[in-house]
Amino acid sequence: FKKNKQIKTLNLHPLLLNSFKEISALPVRTANMLVWFTALAGLAALLFLLLQTLSPYFGDECAYILRSIKLGIRLTKYKKAKPFYSILDCFLDAVKRRPGKIFLHFEGRDYSYEQVDKQSNKVARALQAEAQLKEGDTVALFLSNEPYVVWIWLGLAKLGCPAALLNFNIRSKSLLHCFSCCGAKVIIVSPELQDAVEEVLPTLREQGISVFILSESCSIQGIDSLSNKISQASDQPLSRDLRANVNIRSTALYIYTSGTTGLPKAAVVTHERVWAASFIQAACGITAEDIFYINLPLYHSAGFLIGLSGAIERGMTVILKRKFSASQFWDDCRKHNVTVMQYIGETMRYLCNTKDNDKTHKVRVAIGNGIRTDVWSEFLSRFGDIKVRELYAATEGNIGFINYTSKIGAVGRVNFVHRFFFPYTLIKFDIEKEEPVRNAEGLCIEAARGETGLLVGKITRRSPFVGYAGNQQQTEKKRLRDVLKKGDLYFNTGDLLRFDHENFVYFQDRVGDTFRWKGENVATSEVADILTTAPCILEANVYGVKVEGHEGRIGMAAVTLKEGQDFDCEATYKQVTSYLPVYARPRFIRIQPCLEMTGTFKMKKVRLVEEGFNPAHVKDPLFFLDSEKKTYVPLTEEIYRAIISLEIKL
Repeated sequence: FKKNKQIKTLNLHPLLLNSFKEISALPVRTANMLVWFTALAGLAALLFLLLQTLSPYFGDECAYILRSIKLGIRLTKYKKAKPFYSILDCFLDAVKRRPGKIFLHFEGRDYSYEQVDKQSNKVARALQAEAQLKEGDTVALFLSNEPYVVWIWLGLAKLGCPAALLNFNIRSKSLLHCFSCCGAKVIIVSPELQDAVEEVLPTLREQGISVFILSESCSIQGIDSLSNKISQASDQPLSRDLRANVNIRSTALYIYTSGTTGLPKAAVVTHERVWAASFIQAACGITAEDIFYINLPLYHSAGFLIGLSGAIERGMTVILKRKFSASQFWDDCRKHNVTVMQYIGETMRYLCNTKDNDKTHKVRVAIGNGIRTDVWSEFLSRFGDIKVRELYAATEGNIGFINYTSKIGAVGRVNFVHRFFFPYTLIKFDIEKEEPVRNAEGLCIEAARGETGLLVGKITRRSPFVGYAGNQQQTEKKRLRDVLKKGDLYFNTGDLLRFDHENFVYFQDRVGDTFRWKGENVATSEVADILTTAPCILEANVYGVKVEGHEGRIGMAAVTLKEGQDFDCEATYKQVTSYLPVYARPRFIRIQPCLEMTGTFKMKKVRLVEEGFNPAHVKDPLFFLDSEKKTYVPLTEEIYRAIISLEIKL
């Protein structure tokens, strides 16, 4: 065209004609390169459309991989930075960029990035003066969800001090246990938790622990007021030299496991782990313009790391709630123009149990874990097209997944980039012996595609497992050796998962929750899903109990009933026999007024397992699945004795 000058004689659309004219005005070499680039771009677009047609998740896959690579590059950059660039430095940069932007909204009050920065300066100076804190000293925070948590944590970070986030529901023995794990010499307490601290105050005083309460004054000997000292302190910036030795491998936090199976363990959270968790929002496509709603406890990794730290990494606004409220949830979202919500455990089901069906809100993404498949579908039907980003992770773990495709029921997706940088596998697991299956060479056996297996993550410098503070025995229990070859080392998640033929990841059960009966493995989560579809049952907590004279454990469920409902023996029997194999059917049902939960809405099972099904010891109503009568019947002492004496066959 450029040589023959024939553009005007072509019968072309005006826009295309203008494009050719512009190309013809360029030097020949430049024009040729532009044409080749356009052709390649067209081919790439065509290839993308073809792959998207073949795999509906290809676009999501590409977007997620690109985001992950960018975030990986950033983390590598932070690791090498001198001085070390922490999440605190990210916050301070946000203060410089947009000092007046609202960082925190709590109970009718707004706090800008600048205000929070100054308040954290005052906290740091007050603690420096009153507690003589220095870099590396650990401070335990026994606080409810309130802004003080944020500026005390930031103030401690400015002093180079790790914070131990204590669950505000724990008392006496558990409180002392959690406090002693982290080696703290200082504890800061909310006024409403004063009674809990007074209960263990003699022990704390014996150990020389400094106790501060967030009030203007305190008359209790051994507890000093802190709020008055904070208000009098200077809000001027502190020297970076106070945290000069903090690096990417330094301990930033201690976050405690939920304690579903006993006393909580203090997971050591390094600055590297804080960064990794804070990137989850970015990986889900969240931006600085979003508004994030935190109603989960800040002592938990979901609320603190994914929620609060993630909000700092994004430079966004947080709506902080004292506690989760299903009845106030959507009103709060509408009032504050919330665009991103968090969930965990049973909270999504609580939302579905409300009468609110209004889709007039701005929530576009929900991030969390633990949503059941039926609840997921109902949630979308009730509240609109919200992108549910179900994830799998553990506070102390070195492997996690995000379901970036919104595929209902999945907790993530296997992709080659993720697996290359963070090696992991599923291995065969013996439920009865509660240990991995090994071959003649003593190595673990990988589970087949579609088969349930134990998830293990390879421990490397890039994906470390630091362990638990003050508990070397529990740390070692989580290390699994000689997995795929002699001498290798993996983190044992303690979770049973399954990879399907489309590369989706499904959570099956916790090791210990799954039990074995009649030579078959029973997944408690699957049984609970079936039970809660019975007309009368609201919640179900499924577990296995020992029966004298029988191998394994038989199925039992503690349930709560829907409001105004009695236990429907025949309907429940019909439900479990229609959808569950004989070995998986719960033979005993225990009716409770409410299920015992952890502070993060996970069901507790230990006490239920210990109490068993003896009607002489269990005061709640008990029912027994009677196969001959084809219904559940009240479990009397006569029936119990017949079971124990093996007169009734199970």
